[in-house]
Amino acid sequence: MIYLAIAILCSVTVSINLKLLRRYYTNAYQAIVFNYPTAALLCFLFFKPDLSIIPTIPDFTLYCITSVLLLSIFYFISKSIATSGIIITVIAQRLSLALPIIASFLLFNEQLTPIKIIGLTIGFMAILASKPDGKFSLKDLKFWFPIIVFLGTGIIDILFNFLTKIEGISFTSSLFYVFSIATILAFSSLAYQKINGTLKFQTRAALAGIVLGFLNFGSIYFYIFALQIEKNRPSVVYAALDIGVIILGSLAGLILFKERLNVLNKIGLFLAIISIIILTFS
Repeated sequence: MIYLAIAILCSVTVSINLKLLRRYYTNAYQAIVFNYPTAALLCFLFFKPDLSIIPTIPDFTLYCITSVLLLSIFYFISKSIATSGIIITVIAQRLSLALPIIASFLLFNEQLTPIKIIGLTIGFMAILASKPDGKFSLKDLKFWFPIIVFLGTGIIDILFNFLTKIEGISFTSSLFYVFSIATILAFSSLAYQKINGTLKFQTRAALAGIVLGFLNFGSIYFYIFALQIEKNRPSVVYAALDIGVIILGSLAGLILFKERLNVLNKIGLFLAIISIIILTFS
């Protein structure tokens, strides 16, 4: 399980780095932009994707949609971490597995068993219990960021499911295409800011982005390795990754950044772990 432990560490370190961006007045969006060419390059070097097969127009459209969502959700993750903290954000990210499960029932004709319904119900209760401290207001963006992260991450997982079903193109090749398109879109947005005179380039943001790219790719790379080693027990890998990220992320938030959880948040943390266990092994 060493590869899984490294994947968990990389994933949580991404959140820690996103938290530190605000502390050191680093432009989070620029860091996210430079994360993608780094991840694309590492994907090309380590996965050696077969690029000989040209994607069809529907496949390319799927890549573009996934790339836009990846770029957008990464930004909202950084905003959620900055305003609501690492703990609440990682709970929202990991509980998003509920959405692919619902999609598998609606889109892929899988059976929705009573135990899965219980797991989904507990998961949504955990989301409600994990809201940031303070009175809820529809006008306060900080209360929406974790919800956006939950929905966006879940939709991306659903799209990744579709990527694995593309005929003739491996998932790692699709991943390279997605990272590459995200890179083009991200740098196009910076070019647009430059033309409008609103771009204030930060070298430290670019360097932070490269670090994020290594960590982001590392979480994927070692996760895939763990799945290959435990190919007969994938559910164990899924559960261990999600629970490991929530626990380590919570410890990082509590110890490194002195985040505080109210009683309702603690209940949400407990329910999140229970929900993941139920959904993974159902």
